[in-house]
Amino acid sequence: MVSGSPGLCAGAFHYAETVTWGFGAHAATVAVDLETYEVRVLRYAATHDCGRPINPLVVEGQVHGGIAQGLGAALTEELIYDSTGQLLTGALMDYALPRADQLPFLVSEGVDFPSPKNPLGIKGVGEGSIIPPMGVIANAVEDALAPLGVDVVEVPITSFRLFSAYRKRKVLSDHM
Repeated sequence: MVSGSPGLCAGAFHYAETVTWGFGAHAATVAVDLETYEVRVLRYAATHDCGRPINPLVVEGQVHGGIAQGLGAALTEELIYDSTGQLLTGALMDYALPRADQLPFLVSEGVDFPSPKNPLGIKGVGEGSIIPPMGVIANAVEDALAPLGVDVVEVPITSFRLFSAYRKRKVLSDHM
């Protein structure tokens, strides 16, 4: 630094001993119309431990945004290609993102258990809400359709896939 120049300089580095993991739990209530096989998410609740939240509103936004993205993956979003490999769902007219009116009221609760692995006590928050909705919705739909013996084995869980799974199950049971 040149003598007499303005400003202060400082530098510090922190190397965590290990990564810090956020934890959470998700649950959903769904309704499946047995005439159209349309799935509606009636309620969705999640809890997430991101350590010490620096800005709780941002944390809640991250959790809600992740859930909305996960619900899209669970119910509507799919990359579809034709026989030549051309992407058919490359525009928002064809790639079905969830709309606000398709999302339930999201209930989320933070669990603030600071991490001992870093000075701020923080953990990750955004990633932990995107992945669970696919499994949560698939299990809820399969549970709702348990009396019909329908297995949910693929996302997105579309009306066509549910009806096909029902027909497949029915054909198999009719031949037994």
